[in-house]
Amino acid sequence: MTRISIDPIGKLLGLRHKAHPWHGIEIGANAPDELTCFVEMVPTDTVKYEIDKITGYLTIDRPQKFSSILPALYGFIPQTFCGKQVGNASAQAAGNPDIIGDGDPLDVCILTEKDVAHGDVLARAIPIGGFRMVDGNQADDKIIAVLKNDAVYSHFKDISEIPTAVINRLKHYFLTYKEMPGDTSQRCSIADIYGREEAHRIIGLAMDDYRQYIEKMMFE
Repeated sequence: MTRISIDPIGKLLGLRHKAHPWHGIEIGANAPDELTCFVEMVPTDTVKYEIDKITGYLTIDRPQKFSSILPALYGFIPQTFCGKQVGNASAQAAGNPDIIGDGDPLDVCILTEKDVAHGDVLARAIPIGGFRMVDGNQADDKIIAVLKNDAVYSHFKDISEIPTAVINRLKHYFLTYKEMPGDTSQRCSIADIYGREEAHRIIGLAMDDYRQYIEKMMFE
C-alpha cells in the first residue's frame, strides 16, 4: 500500500511555515501499528473544535448544548480520508449499500490517564480497535487508541481488554453529542465495535483513500 510522503521542498517549507495538520503531518513510519495523531479536543473543552480543512486552523464548530463530556482525547489521523473504500467497508458490515464515506480524515479517540490542557497538539498513539459509526448515510468510524507509553492504558492491546464502563462511556458520548434540544431522532448509530486487526484494516483503507483523493485533486 502506497503511503503519501512529504517531499523535501515541503519539509523545508515546514521549517518556516506551520504544516497543515491534515496534509502536512506524516502519519508515521510504523502506521498502522503506531500513529501520529492530531488532537482537536480534550475532555475539559466546552465547545466542539474542528479543523478547518482549508486553512488548517482549529475552529469553533459549535458550543455543546448539553453537559456532554468527551471521555478521551479526540482528533484525527493525518493523511487519511474516509472515501470510497472506508464507505464500502462500513456498508458491507452494516448491510446498508447506501453508506458512503464522509469525506473527512479518519477520527481517533486516544485513551490516557493524563490531563492534557488543550488541543492543537500531536500525540503518538497505538490503535486497539474502533467503532463502526454511521452518521445519517455516512461512514464515520472512530478509531480507539491508547497514548503511547501511558502508565494506565498502554498495556491494553485490543479493545476487548478495555473495561466495559469505559467503552459504554465512549458509546454514549458519540451516540448523543450531536443531539439538539428537543430533537428526539437518533442521527448516529454504531453498527459494531471492532478490534485491533480490523482497526488496522480500516486505517489502511483510509490511507489508500487519501492517496486517491490527493491524486484526484492534483489532476483536476
